[in-house]
Amino acid sequence: MTPQEFAERHPILYHMAEQGSWESIREHGLLSTTALLDLFELAGPEREAIESAHRPASVQISHPRYGVAVVRDQKPMSETKLRSCLIGMEPRQWYELLNRRVFFWPTSERLIRLLNARAYRNSPHVVIEVETSILLEQRLNQTTLSPINSGSTVYSPVPRGRETFQSLSDYPQDWWRARRLGEVAVDFGIPNIADVATSVEEWEGSSKLRTVWRR
Repeated sequence: MTPQEFAERHPILYHMAEQGSWESIREHGLLSTTALLDLFELAGPEREAIESAHRPASVQISHPRYGVAVVRDQKPMSETKLRSCLIGMEPRQWYELLNRRVFFWPTSERLIRLLNARAYRNSPHVVIEVETSILLEQRLNQTTLSPINSGSTVYSPVPRGRETFQSLSDYPQDWWRARRLGEVAVDFGIPNIADVATSVEEWEGSSKLRTVWRR
């Protein structure tokens, strides 16, 4: 599938972020956990606990220049189940691989499913909508696709490893035919997110509360 065909099938991608985070994201970019930790100059055991291990709860970090940011939790992940389905990797490597990426849902249905998950349904969140065609024009070589929700092992966990993430050109044809697309990931981050985003909205569960920003 070409980038144009993919953008026609999925014209908008959706990213869920912490409430109140848009102004910082707009200024510094939509950053992966690794990129955010680089920006905030975190190192040592504190960084390792965030980047290389399971996060059962969100973690607040601070910087004298950049203020406060929240690294979101990994509640849908069970390390015991993760160990049972990983191929050729240790959990630490999987966490580091995920933390290098910014994730998007390819459909609004998948977004709403996460917003309504038990852990998140009673809290407001920011939803950033991104124009797929512009994203691929700018970040095609950094974009990969996954047939699964790579950050969840809540139910019967399917096998996963480095081959879970494939470039658009390498994504298997049988996965396309079966419409197996769980998520879209961009390596490291999107520094010019305001040029790629179409709107930013605040949601709580299935309810849209307000529009925070629109291009």
